[in-house]
Amino acid sequence: MAVGLGPLPTLHPVPGFELGIASAGIKRPGRKDIVVMRCAEGSTVAGVFTLNAFCAAPVILARSRFLGPVRYLLTNTGNANAGTGEPGIAAATRTCSALAELAGVDPSAVLPYSTGVIGEPLPVDKIVAALPDALADLAEDNWAAAAAGIMTTDTQPKGASRQFVHDGVTVTVTGISKGAGMIKPNMATMLGYIATDAKVAQGVLQDLLRDAANKSFNRITIDGDTSTNDCCMLIATGQAPVAEITQASGALFAALKQAVLEVSMEVAQAIVRDGEGATKFVTVQVNGGAAHQECLDVAYAVAHSPLIKTALFASDPNWGRILAAVGRAGVPQLDVSKIDVYLGDVCIASKGGRAASYTEEQGAAVMAREEIGIRIELGRGACSETIWTTDLSHEYVKINAEYRT
Repeated sequence: MAVGLGPLPTLHPVPGFELGIASAGIKRPGRKDIVVMRCAEGSTVAGVFTLNAFCAAPVILARSRFLGPVRYLLTNTGNANAGTGEPGIAAATRTCSALAELAGVDPSAVLPYSTGVIGEPLPVDKIVAALPDALADLAEDNWAAAAAGIMTTDTQPKGASRQFVHDGVTVTVTGISKGAGMIKPNMATMLGYIATDAKVAQGVLQDLLRDAANKSFNRITIDGDTSTNDCCMLIATGQAPVAEITQASGALFAALKQAVLEVSMEVAQAIVRDGEGATKFVTVQVNGGAAHQECLDVAYAVAHSPLIKTALFASDPNWGRILAAVGRAGVPQLDVSKIDVYLGDVCIASKGGRAASYTEEQGAAVMAREEIGIRIELGRGACSETIWTTDLSHEYVKINAEYRT
């Protein structure tokens, strides 16, 4: 059950960026599981990729190619092509070469992406057979169909779009993402694609994506598992008649940065809202840290605790579990007498123990909500961090127990 995640908003077409969807039947016949994206010639591309040492073959290939001229992005679902060794690299290369031949471009201009079951050979023939249909389907207004086409255990497609006006010209930023489990991005999300028609130098675009990912995709977690296939791409087609952005300054850059951040944040949080079996959307905010990393350490200790996550599912204000997680987060010389902990706006713990004003009824009222905030005041400094997570339900266990059946 997706928490607070409604129908897709309007996803504005991005001039110079087309998407085509087709069925290869990788996991089941008729499933739309292939998405081809075409970038206008001269587009610049930025990318951030998983830091998992067992990264998938398509990650290795895409990471080696994205700085060169890129014309096509090829995504398949149903098979991760991870844990497949050299044969996996060869399989990813074959799919890219097949698309390149059909499109009349160099194979190095095609970037592959895969998501699905780890350790199984990529069904190259099925993917290649579906490529003509995907190319025939290319259109700038196919974002919604593509958002559905990249889904695996997601229950709903995820997308966001922003537009702003600069010197009388409308500039568009639109993005989609997929992910619902195996989520603790260590760079970005499971898969994310964002495009703009602004013209941006590659170095500036790369820094822009890295900053946006760190504030959005790198602040979400469902189960603490960093995927083998995480990728997030930002494409600038340069089709809007505005000046090229060559440095991280000025009004146009500021407006684009804000739009990219908003789109990134919306599609990243949508992944949490659609977390496998999620019934709660949980914001964990840690303030008053001496360093940003210790704030993150505390936040993730809370977000990854199975005891806290199951209490959230049960709507049980078992605040002792939160204190235990904060205490084991590894913050050096932590003075618990300075720490305050809140559920929503209710102070549940203060000065090392239960807050004098706290009642079980207050805590239960907050925990009964679908959207819950946990705020921890460390009282050590001026640093703050916020992450987003879910509860842990029976359905999460069921989905992952039956994932390959």
